[in-house]
Amino acid sequence: MQDLKHLSKKKSASVFGFSGDGSKNRRSKPAGEPVSPSRFLPKGKRLRQLKLALLSIAIILALAPLCVLAFRQTTLSGSHLWTRIAASFTTPAPKTAEAAKPPVTVSRFEAARDLLATAEANGPLLTARTPEGMRHIYTIQGDVQRKVYDFLAKSRVPYGVFVAIEPVSGRILGMTAYSSVDPNWAKGSACDLYPMASLFKIITASAALESRKITPESVIEFRGGSYSENPRYWDISPRGRNNRMDATHAMGKSINPFYGRMASDIVGKSSVMESVARFGFNQELLPGIPAKPSRAGEPVSNHGLRLMGAGLDHEVKISPLHAAVIMSAIANGGAMMAPGLTSSIVDEQGLEKETFTPRELRRLVTPETSASLARMLSSTVLTGTSRKAFHDRRGRLRLNVQVAAKTGSIDGTDPKGHYSWFAAFAPIQNPRIALVALVINPDKWKIKASQVGELALEEFFRR
Repeated sequence: MQDLKHLSKKKSASVFGFSGDGSKNRRSKPAGEPVSPSRFLPKGKRLRQLKLALLSIAIILALAPLCVLAFRQTTLSGSHLWTRIAASFTTPAPKTAEAAKPPVTVSRFEAARDLLATAEANGPLLTARTPEGMRHIYTIQGDVQRKVYDFLAKSRVPYGVFVAIEPVSGRILGMTAYSSVDPNWAKGSACDLYPMASLFKIITASAALESRKITPESVIEFRGGSYSENPRYWDISPRGRNNRMDATHAMGKSINPFYGRMASDIVGKSSVMESVARFGFNQELLPGIPAKPSRAGEPVSNHGLRLMGAGLDHEVKISPLHAAVIMSAIANGGAMMAPGLTSSIVDEQGLEKETFTPRELRRLVTPETSASLARMLSSTVLTGTSRKAFHDRRGRLRLNVQVAAKTGSIDGTDPKGHYSWFAAFAPIQNPRIALVALVINPDKWKIKASQVGELALEEFFRR
């Protein structure tokens, strides 16, 4: 029998399928001795293979989410690509057509104004032809128009504009302008806005006359110089020794304290603003005419009301055309007529397509107030601020015609300079012409607006 002590046990397989070192390299352990775990771990080449396998698995697990994301992006891009390819073979949907813009409409007045620069003299009248062959026949007096323009150009005024109107009908007898600084300014100058200056005294006086609070002979006391611009010094002193003047002479000499106190202490803000609205400020007054609406904001204090009443509020602005319409209305007994620039428009066959028809827009003042204003305004030429322009060196009147007039003087910024206004109508008893001239000069000047007005009146009544 074989001795059992010489028999050896068969080794069992390794857990990982790898065989360990041979029995000859291991020593036998006594029974009951614990087995070390390192006995079953792979070693050497097997260990390196195991590490490489584990690293590969980790890399695969790490890259799996990225591969899924890349696959989705590729699928999406392919979808978009096929969408674009398919779209290239289809007809694109038509774009929504933009709404047609309405044609720019130009009023009859504006079209005639724009053609005025090309007008030619046809006897005493001016005419201009459109590209379509329509002929505009103007209401303008050609001799007055040329006289004024040549005077402005010869004097090289920085800015000058002139408007004349027939009071009873509203026909424009003259509308011209010149600028040695900006030739483009002239085109729209009659419809642009400028500080109204002392022309506003006419509105102050109208409010007082309409409410029957003064007459042309009314006397008002005041302090301060005639051309003082600070209302704080206009209040009368209880000790006496105040200045005194009647409304007619104060209008002719354009006395600031007089009309400032009239606005605040006699008329009141509500009556002044009612007169402002009646005269057409802060509203569209002239339909079909590109004149900017004249502006006159309501004063917020008694100080501001006095400045407005005296014509010292720089924010009260008016166009020369509107100012001429106002003077024309006063000359016409208070009735404001719509201004017209053409008497008719004739087609190629000689047929009249459009003719001018006088049309009353509104009534500014009563005939009684109009007559009182005419009396007050007559002193401007005789003894007031325009006396020098209307008298020769010997003191004789240059015109044998009674003229009602008002001047204005103020500094402005658009364009920058000193603004000289002259507004008038004549003859006083049966007015045939109302006019406004505005000249803007730097500190030194050659001519004033009153000289332009006198020249125009002299030419108009020369015939």
